[in-house]
Amino acid sequence: METESELKPFEPSGVALPQRPLLIAGPCSAESEEQVIETAIALKESGAHIFRAGVWKPRTRPASFQGIGERALPWLKSAREMTGMPVATEVATPRHAELALDYNMDVLWIGARTTANPFAVEEIARHLEGKDVALLIKNPVNPELSLWIGAIERFLKRGVRQIAAVHRGFSCNGKNRYRNPPHWEIPLQLQKEIPGIPVIHDPSHTTGHSGMVIKTARKALQMHLDGLMVEVHPNPANALSDKKQQLSPGQFGEMLDKLNIRSDKESFSPVKDHEEMEVLRKKIDLLDRELLNIMERRMHISHEIGNFKKNHHIDPLQNKRWRRLISERVARGKAKGMSREFIRQLFDTIHRESLNVQKTMAHHQQEYPKNQQIKNRQ
Repeated sequence: METESELKPFEPSGVALPQRPLLIAGPCSAESEEQVIETAIALKESGAHIFRAGVWKPRTRPASFQGIGERALPWLKSAREMTGMPVATEVATPRHAELALDYNMDVLWIGARTTANPFAVEEIARHLEGKDVALLIKNPVNPELSLWIGAIERFLKRGVRQIAAVHRGFSCNGKNRYRNPPHWEIPLQLQKEIPGIPVIHDPSHTTGHSGMVIKTARKALQMHLDGLMVEVHPNPANALSDKKQQLSPGQFGEMLDKLNIRSDKESFSPVKDHEEMEVLRKKIDLLDRELLNIMERRMHISHEIGNFKKNHHIDPLQNKRWRRLISERVARGKAKGMSREFIRQLFDTIHRESLNVQKTMAHHQQEYPKNQQIKNRQ
């Protein structure tokens, strides 16, 4: 997917933001003008870059607080005027998007439930077509990378170029220490699928508990995600929504100190590279080179097997041999402490590449290139 060239720098209303980490913070819901202004001023002093507040809240039960609505949008404008910070709010319908733009919101975000609905995403994307707006797209409720990518693609196709992704964890059944388990491999895979897209972590929705926010935020920054989106309320115990996961402004400032990411500091270093870490990384580099050398030798043998099968009119795929091989490899891998899924994926990838080599031999007589990795031809 060619998207890197389509993305523009994430600069709401032309305001250049720090490369990393981007700090987005504010209450789950805008509850009153006083609450919004008080929180925004405190966050500005702490070092936040963008102020966020929900105006329309997609609550599960209709009796729950569902936000103030349009009446709260002028409060966010006032917060911007008093602090200079860009302001962000969630939109779930084309009408929400229209009103947010009418009130000059700097950043819109698409919530997890909306991302999961391609029809809703398409309607909002059509409404924003050609608009120079900064957009945050949260991951869908369920751990489906394709839905997340699909939502991003729909906005890109409509000409929305300032896009960042927000990782807020994924729903699960049963008990879990997270409200929404992070499945860290999914945002990392998103970065591979769409190079250049900023990925912001939301530790508030991931954990569902203010006491876990710092630990999860640290994990995200250690994994080189591009920023944090944190819920902050002046009095979390009295919040009208998600009170358990919101920090107070003081706790937010303490978090930035513990993570060493105050905006007035010259550099960002959530993890210091000690000598021990460098030694371990060098060991990994050596092992990776050894793995590549082993794979080169293995592919040379696959090339010879391909020649043999070609000369004896044997089909490259031998299912009986493959089933026996994968069963034995999985058993050995498990005995060495590796998961069944990892071993199956690893040897499935190796097997497919070996078949590519052999199928090539069935059509073209050639020598396997020495000192050069074969490219996957699938």
